[in-house]
Amino acid sequence: MENQFLREKIGDGVHFYQVTDPKFKHNRITVNLILPLCRESVTVNAVLPFLLRKGCKSCPDFTKLNQKLCELYGASLSCDVSKFGAYQVLELSIYGIDDRFTLGGETMAAECAGLLTDVLLAPNFGADGLFPETDVETERQQLMDTIEGQINDKRVYALSRCKALMCEGEPLAIEKYGYIDDAKKITPESAAAAYEKAIETAQVEISFVGCGNPATAKKIFTDAFAKVRRSPARMEKYVTRPQADQPKETKEELDVAQSKLVLGFRTGAIRDQETFGAMRMMVALFGGTPNSRLFTYVREKLSLCYYCAARFDRLTGLMMVDSGVEKVNKQKAQDEILNQLGVMQRGEFTDDELTATKLLLQNALRSVTDSLGATEEWYLTQVMDGGSSSPADEIALIDTVTREAIIKAANQVTLDTVYFLTGKGDA
Repeated sequence: MENQFLREKIGDGVHFYQVTDPKFKHNRITVNLILPLCRESVTVNAVLPFLLRKGCKSCPDFTKLNQKLCELYGASLSCDVSKFGAYQVLELSIYGIDDRFTLGGETMAAECAGLLTDVLLAPNFGADGLFPETDVETERQQLMDTIEGQINDKRVYALSRCKALMCEGEPLAIEKYGYIDDAKKITPESAAAAYEKAIETAQVEISFVGCGNPATAKKIFTDAFAKVRRSPARMEKYVTRPQADQPKETKEELDVAQSKLVLGFRTGAIRDQETFGAMRMMVALFGGTPNSRLFTYVREKLSLCYYCAARFDRLTGLMMVDSGVEKVNKQKAQDEILNQLGVMQRGEFTDDELTATKLLLQNALRSVTDSLGATEEWYLTQVMDGGSSSPADEIALIDTVTREAIIKAANQVTLDTVYFLTGKGDA
C-alpha cells in the first residue's frame, strides 16, 4: 500500500517508523533525537548535529566522510535542528538511491543505515574522549553566526519575538538554536558531555521513507541501540494556556524600512480530530490561503499591508497572524485583522469561500507525499502529537467540517499578544 505508515519500538525509548511509496527512486533515513527544550542545555545541544556531521570513527574527517558518500552513488548526509512544540529535535539524515538502481547489486539501504549509525553512535572523538577542538571552534562560530543571523529575516524574527512574549517562562519561548552568550561558552568538554547525555536520555525517532525495503536498516539500528546505555526521559505533549487574559502589547524599534505587526492568539482546548479539523479550516479561511479573508480584505481591498497571513501550530494550539505594514497603518491593520476574525465568529463568510478553501487545503495536503522530506516531517509531527493520521485521512477530515464547526472554532480564539517591530523615530 502506498504511504503506509508503520511504527514500532526497537529499543528503550527508540522507535522506527517507515513510510513506503514505489513512486520514489530514493530512500531517506533520518534519526531524530528529541529533547525537552531547556534554557541551560538548548545551545550546546544545537551544535551537536553539526559536530557529528564532521566525521566518525570509520571516516575520521570531513574529506573521508564525503568520499564515502560519493562511493554510495552520491548519497547526501545532512543535519539540522528544529523545534516541535516544547521539544528540540536534533536531526541527522542520509539520502541515497534504492538498491534496485545500483550497478553492481550493492545494498544501498544497508550501507546508508550503517554509515548513519556510525555518524550518530561512533563520533570522531580523540584519545581524550572529546570532539576535536578545531571542529568545536568552527561549529561554535557557525552556531553564533546562525543565531545572530536570525534577526536579518525580520518576518521570522518578529514571529519568534511574539511567540516568546506570549509564552514567557514556558519552554515554548526558548529559541531552537539557543543564545549567543551560551554559544560562546561551548567547549570540547561541554559538547562531549551534552552528546553523552543526549544519546542516553533523548527519545529517538528513526524514519525510513522511500521505495525500498526498510527491514535491513531497522535491524542495523536495533542492533546498534542494543549496545547503548539508555535512560530516556518521558515525552509528553506540552499543554499551554488555552485562553488569553488581557491582551498585552509590545513595540520594538530597529533599523527597518517595513514595519512588522504580529498578533498572537490562543485557540482554546482542541481535544479531538473533529475540533482540530474545524480549527484548521477556520485558520485557512481566515488567513491561510490566497482567497482568505486577510489576503482579500486587509491586503487587497484595503491595501493596509504588504502581506498578511495566519498560521496555526497544531502542537501548541497557537495561531499567529503576521503582516508587513507601513508604520502609520499599524492600528488600521490591527483593527481590520480583528474585524475579519469577528466576521469568522459571526459566520459571515460565503459558501463559495468555504468550498474554495477546502479545495486549496486538500490540494496542499495531497502535495505532502510528493517529497520524502515533507512526508517524513508530516509523520514526525503526527508522532509528536500522539497521532498517526495520513494526509489522506486529513483530506477526508476536511470534507466533514461544517460551517457551524468553523464558527465554533473561531469563537474559541482569543487575542493574547500584539507585537510591533518598527523603525526608529519617524523612519
